[in-house]
Amino acid sequence: MTEILSCKDLGKLIQDSRKSQNFTQKQLAAICGVGERFIVDLEKGKPTCSINKALKIAQSLGIKIIAK
Repeated sequence: MTEILSCKDLGKLIQDSRKSQNFTQKQLAAICGVGERFIVDLEKGKPTCSINKALKIAQSLGIKIIAK
């Protein structure tokens, strides 16, 4: 289980998952219906990224977000 404490942590998790599934940023963007720039910004941990889009991308990669 990975602890997410910041936007950078979420971005790293998304990036690692994308790479392990052999998707390019462009491919992931197309699958999720977002622009490639959004994927780039999300993976860099940009704090102003839309949480709704970020969750959609996480879900598309099979990442489950659990809150305590």
